[in-house]
Amino acid sequence: MSGSLPRPVRWGTVSSSAASRPGPIAAVAPLSLCGREPHVPADRLVAEMVPPPRFDSVRFTTYIPDPNQPSQTEAVRVLEGFAAGLGGASAGERGRRRLFGLGKAAKKGPTGPRGVYLDGGYGVGKTHLLASLWHATPAEPALKAFGTFVELTNLVGALGFQQTVRTLSGHRLLCIDEFELDDPGDTVLVSTLLGKLVEAGVALAATSNTLPGKLGEGRFAAADFLREIQGLSAHFRALRIDGEDYRHRGLPEAPPPYSDDVVTRVAHATADASLDAFPDLLDHLARVHPSRYGALTDGIGAVCLTGVRPVPDQSTALRLVVLADRLYDREVPVLASGLPFDQLFSEEMLNGGYRKKYFRAISRLTALARDAKRLADTV
Repeated sequence: MSGSLPRPVRWGTVSSSAASRPGPIAAVAPLSLCGREPHVPADRLVAEMVPPPRFDSVRFTTYIPDPNQPSQTEAVRVLEGFAAGLGGASAGERGRRRLFGLGKAAKKGPTGPRGVYLDGGYGVGKTHLLASLWHATPAEPALKAFGTFVELTNLVGALGFQQTVRTLSGHRLLCIDEFELDDPGDTVLVSTLLGKLVEAGVALAATSNTLPGKLGEGRFAAADFLREIQGLSAHFRALRIDGEDYRHRGLPEAPPPYSDDVVTRVAHATADASLDAFPDLLDHLARVHPSRYGALTDGIGAVCLTGVRPVPDQSTALRLVVLADRLYDREVPVLASGLPFDQLFSEEMLNGGYRKKYFRAISRLTALARDAKRLADTV
């Protein structure tokens, strides 16, 4: 990838290309997410396993560590060395060497753990660092894969387990963002998949979130991760990254919800904006597989929602989390009426087994609501 790199961003500020998008234009008919039913072929799922648009241009040099958090500087140092060590033969080439009895040549590669796990709270820059590792690894894009835990499980569902193993075994690096520890079945599935890939010589990198209330408890999330992936733990080096959520630190509070009238006027005045009633959108998400939520947002410049209210059940909440991730990846502003986003999930949900996902969704939707404020200010 060529071109000049963006200005470095300190992880206490927000830099979003969304802020540079054109403002409202003459009245247009808004789009509707509820009117879309995308069909995504399996080969697109594989081809799209690259860092999302929000992280397309990040590099280690654009991650400026907080001087009060030495663990951030240390993480950059370790990851730069890890990326440099991934040069040389690809995983497929190493496999062929073993097959033809050239094991000694294969052993000349890097020693030590073949995986790194970034352990930290929300908004400390783990995805920035994971994407930077992907960009820094000296291999063709086709030999590197980047996706969330959910996207990886969706890939297995689309291709089947054995085909997924064959597809990824020739890669030099697999990056898994937001490794989920709350679904035992999916964790065992992905753990088994990673075991096959490690055997094939694929290097691994993963992130997950420590709950805000657990930040003072050392390696809480890392311990969970290493326990859940069982026999793979020896292949990972855990890196703790401390810090505050950059999406909210030092910034004004998220704008309060707007009126239905303002949301509707913004939708009609903004190019490529969608307009949907929140309850209708929740119902529609139940009819679209989560692996298609990225395609659902293709070409959407802003999401306008009326009547935001608490989600009624856990299945609906988990689908909304996936949509929030895809909107955040694509830097799509979200303007809404009704309740603020920090009231989407009940106390029971926020204290339950999927609480990490819900905290992440609140953080990301709040950031996207800030991005949308400029749209409301112009109508």
